[in-house]
Amino acid sequence: MNEEAHGWRPDRFMVIAGHPDDADFGPAGTAARWIDEGSTGWLVCCTSGDAGGEDPNADPLALAAVREREQRVAADIVGYAGVSFLHMPDGALANDLILRQHLVREIRTFRPDAVLATDPSVIFYRFGGVNHVDHREAGLAAVDAVYPAARNPMAFPTLARSGLEAHRVRRLYLFWPNEPNARVDITPTLDRKIAALAAHASQIKEPDKLAERIRSWAKEEGEPIGVDAAEALRLVVIDDDEDEGPDPALANEGA
Repeated sequence: MNEEAHGWRPDRFMVIAGHPDDADFGPAGTAARWIDEGSTGWLVCCTSGDAGGEDPNADPLALAAVREREQRVAADIVGYAGVSFLHMPDGALANDLILRQHLVREIRTFRPDAVLATDPSVIFYRFGGVNHVDHREAGLAAVDAVYPAARNPMAFPTLARSGLEAHRVRRLYLFWPNEPNARVDITPTLDRKIAALAAHASQIKEPDKLAERIRSWAKEEGEPIGVDAAEALRLVVIDDDEDEGPDPALANEGA
């Protein structure tokens, strides 16, 4: 028997990614579908991809400018309301207080119901390959920013004093997981995901071959829920108004 397609949709959501193009390789189909159905999305890139090239003599600042332009085009294709670039160093991203404060500022400013980020628990993928350290650090920083920092009024008090009050994100969706527990039907938005990826021309040299791989991966993820294309996510519920039991976050509140 097939699993059911994931049906919950946030009113507002934020995607936090390590580099330009990560969000488009990741949950772009989900983001586009949610936006089409009425959600408002915002994209945060922790770095600008200044080390994402093959020429050691290239100007990293010039490359970063190119990659930011490409990501803005891709974000328009997906339908995000906007993009923030935190300008952290590509290849040296660290889940430190500086990055977490930047992310808490973004979360408290945009006030999303859900945050999507790389699954930081994945070091080695199930079917081969290593998860980039920037992906892991961006994912872990996003998780730590969501819980407990963004919801704790005493965390980063300068933000609160500047008017950015504490905010409770209800759900985390972790992309590129080894252990997914939610799949979103992206059949209507798969072409948008592929078009967004094609916008990253500095990184993608054979867009047609990539499109074939993306369609194949989406088809594989769609099979368990009986659809033509899907994205697999690891869902972590923090607060859910539909739950009849106590708030699962309160057990650790203030720790």
